[in-house]
Amino acid sequence: MTTFVDRVELHAAAGNGGHGCASVHREKFKPLGGPDGGNGGRGGDVILVVEQAVTTLLDYHHSPHRKATNGQPGAGDNRSGKDGNDLVLPVPDGTVVLDKDGNILADLVGQGTTFVAGQGGRGGLGNHALASARRKAPGFALLGEPGEARDIVLELKTVADVALVGYPSAGKSSLISVLSAAKPKIADYPFTTLVPNLGVVTAGSTVYTIADVPGLIPGASQGKGLGLEFLRHVERCSVLVHVLDTATLESDRDPVSDLDMIEEELKLYGGLENRPRIVALNKVDIPDGKDLAEMIRPDLEARGYRVFEVSAVAHLGLKELSFALAGIIAEARAAKPAEQATRVVIRPKAVDDAGFTVTFEEAEGVYRVRGEKPERWVLQTDFSNDEAVGYLADRLSRLGVEDQLLKAGARAGDGVAIGAEDNAVVFDWEPTMMAGAEMLGRRGEDHRLEAPRPAAQKRRDREAERDDAQKEYDEFDPF
Repeated sequence: MTTFVDRVELHAAAGNGGHGCASVHREKFKPLGGPDGGNGGRGGDVILVVEQAVTTLLDYHHSPHRKATNGQPGAGDNRSGKDGNDLVLPVPDGTVVLDKDGNILADLVGQGTTFVAGQGGRGGLGNHALASARRKAPGFALLGEPGEARDIVLELKTVADVALVGYPSAGKSSLISVLSAAKPKIADYPFTTLVPNLGVVTAGSTVYTIADVPGLIPGASQGKGLGLEFLRHVERCSVLVHVLDTATLESDRDPVSDLDMIEEELKLYGGLENRPRIVALNKVDIPDGKDLAEMIRPDLEARGYRVFEVSAVAHLGLKELSFALAGIIAEARAAKPAEQATRVVIRPKAVDDAGFTVTFEEAEGVYRVRGEKPERWVLQTDFSNDEAVGYLADRLSRLGVEDQLLKAGARAGDGVAIGAEDNAVVFDWEPTMMAGAEMLGRRGEDHRLEAPRPAAQKRRDREAERDDAQKEYDEFDPF
């Protein structure tokens, strides 16, 4: 059974906002109590939080669909709906959040680091909040805004100071088991290690973590073997340790060629060129291994590598290796800039920013309006209520949408779409939409919407002309 997962696709859906309430206060001997509908509650967010106790993404592999709770609708007597509960999802330290196209959205490193994967929808306003001097008794309320739904990819990149890399069965698991208290699986066959193992090493006053990365083979950077599944786990390490098997029984392999192959795969993977390297010649407790180590050590040192002869079985050279790694890590930590508290950056919008755009799409034959406010207002409008539709028209006019449509060349009867192509509201534009409460009829009605729609009338006229032409042709056709 799988116990370690380091890459999953998560379907996160935030909670929807609760609908506002349209209510009129009722009390004995007070026939004109006024509107008292409460606002809807906010939908819950989906939040990713780094937890040190979590080491795998296994839970999200088994349950990839996560949804926060919805906000409750408002009620009469000015009672607001309850906000939805935020859904907090713990993730391991070092989790990278990407979108479906592979773009990085967040890099979560450090206990308590958070990322909002889905924003909860706003609650709709009740008719009490919509009342004004011009509209004293609104007969409608706003709908709750849908919560944000997003498909994201979570990738775990191990946060360790040292990465042990090398061929399968080079002795990496044995080495980490004697350097630290980690207890990885150890056996005499290739690919024994199927998941990265982490251990903590204390060398003098320096404490660091060491990771045993599963064995690499030629073609690993292209996904061969365990390849890309675990190469990402060396990205955050400060130093790489090449563990070379000096007592291999394979006739077509030797430690130098193994080193060249691993270096080539790291080069093809990219991003690791400037990491310090150390070579650990393992299994020198075997006579043939000791002789081979002494033979190739001058060549490796001539290449600029620091070479250590070690044996995980006989515990040879381990102290020297651990203190050498501690020195490199201490230098890397000293050179690292000091962490600062997260600064709150406020980016106000430009004063001349309308907040929306109007473009003409020839293929569809409509003027498309895109912007946060117009699209949100459309989602919050109850189109079964005429007064709510009239209120939307007034808001769009005050925002300047009507002026921009005129500048773009729109005329009465032209089609206007608000929103994206797959989720847009399309209507026939009538430029005389600016009005006040004096134009409203009974509660819930707006007589501006009773006028015939020009574009619809044009379509009906064209269809009637086609029907007449077809009828004349059928009467003329002697057959």
